Amino acid sequence: MTTKQDDFREIIKVGSRKSELALIQTKYVISLLSKLFPNVKFEIHTMTTLGDRVLGISLPKIGEKSLFTKDLEDALEHGGVDFVVHSLKDLPTQLPFGMAVGAILEREDPRDALVLNNKFIGKNLKSLPKGSLIGTSSLRRCAQLARHYNHLKICDIRGNLNTRLAKLDAPQSKFAGIILAHAGLCRMGWMKRVDQVIEPEELLYAVGQGALAVECRANDTFVLDILSKLCDVKTQCRILVERSFLKTLGGGCSAPVAINSVLSEIPNSVNEEYVMDVEGAVWSLNGDTEIKDKISLNLVFKNADTKASDVPNKRQKMSEGNISPEVIDENPFKGDIEDLVNIHGKVCPSTKKNCTGVCDSKDKKKFDPSIIPVGQDFMGECPVLNTAQKVSFSIDCDQKGDSPCTACPFVQKSPEEIPKEAIEKCPFFQQQKSNKPVQMIDYEENAKHDTTEKKSLIAGMKEIKLYCGLFCHSERTRELFEKCENLGIELANKLIAANALEVMKIAQDEIHSKA
Repeated sequence: MTTKQDDFREIIKVGSRKSELALIQTKYVISLLSKLFPNVKFEIHTMTTLGDRVLGISLPKIGEKSLFTKDLEDALEHGGVDFVVHSLKDLPTQLPFGMAVGAILEREDPRDALVLNNKFIGKNLKSLPKGSLIGTSSLRRCAQLARHYNHLKICDIRGNLNTRLAKLDAPQSKFAGIILAHAGLCRMGWMKRVDQVIEPEELLYAVGQGALAVECRANDTFVLDILSKLCDVKTQCRILVERSFLKTLGGGCSAPVAINSVLSEIPNSVNEEYVMDVEGAVWSLNGDTEIKDKISLNLVFKNADTKASDVPNKRQKMSEGNISPEVIDENPFKGDIEDLVNIHGKVCPSTKKNCTGVCDSKDKKKFDPSIIPVGQDFMGECPVLNTAQKVSFSIDCDQKGDSPCTACPFVQKSPEEIPKEAIEKCPFFQQQKSNKPVQMIDYEENAKHDTTEKKSLIAGMKEIKLYCGLFCHSERTRELFEKCENLGIELANKLIAANALEVMKIAQDEIHSKA
């Protein structure tokens, strides 16, 4: 697919949830596209979703499969935004008509992680005392924990990462630990909070976990073309097997279903040959019943099927030529820091230390959350400072000399105090000089003042061949996609033959009876 000159757009509107992690992921994608398409201006339009608004009910009891996507997809259909960045595990296997996954980026670690309360540091799932309370909102995790660690108690916990960590760290917290996706903690730059990375042998992970998906209109050739440059086909193949497996089972938030996929290069192969090993399972809610099976497939990747060479590997340190744009919030937080402390608690979720100084509610200082801690636009990596330098140069949050917070050490300095290296490499300062800074706009607030009738941009469009929602950018990739889709179907059918659907139905009926 080639971008036509007459279809060129100077402004691309990007939809995002308002959570900190969602914005970090959105800005990361924009940073890659900004490097590839410097003449395009990006705007971030933030909105809340049903899953964000309904926090008092567990996800399975709500029963809606599009909790975190429907509002964003409505904006996509009517042209309010041009694409949306999702955590792929939130994206249903069946997308609404007219929508497509235009890109899946290289996958982050898909495993789960245990984060402990300070009282239990040094423990793991196996060594925690009997009766310890573990927080998770995932039936998949609950069932596996009940099966493998029956000395623990499980309790539902909702909210974004900041909120859940605040609940864990509260002085009177009932939780010994919580289980989160390892990828989300890494993207927030909170790797130090991880007390145990849980191997798939103990907890199989959710379909799509650890991967970022970019959803757009299936007939938007311009956006599809620019998104094609971000695709990591090897990740796409793993994801497609997983989504095909889940789609065939008909599962989602309302049943304990999990997966593990591994793509390993065959040694000394003439071509780029790999073997795909996939393990999938379903459980009863209490974990007593488990139906699990494995399957394998050999795949050959051609040169044209691999990731675009001009997209940097996410593990590489960001260089001067790859900068992330600064987001300017048009509706910044205007209250005192005390208002945020009341929401998230006084403990910094990254360091688990009480914040004073610039983080102290007693100072009554104004706080602008659009100034993201250094490195977060880069999935935890700072283009200027390494970890040791961040600690050395950062603003002291604790006047007593204890460990500082992870705030950028330069944001409050005068221009003459800022090192030249920071000005050249840091996106915060680059965007101060840019003629096309990324703006962050409140989509819902903006919609209140827009009286124009929104027309569907997908009305009358023809059906486009998708693979569990994934758009195929290359004809040479189509054969790979078909093999992977069939592999997921085959694995699901092996579980179905072993009575998986009945186990899932009993689990769903039990959930609904308690609603």
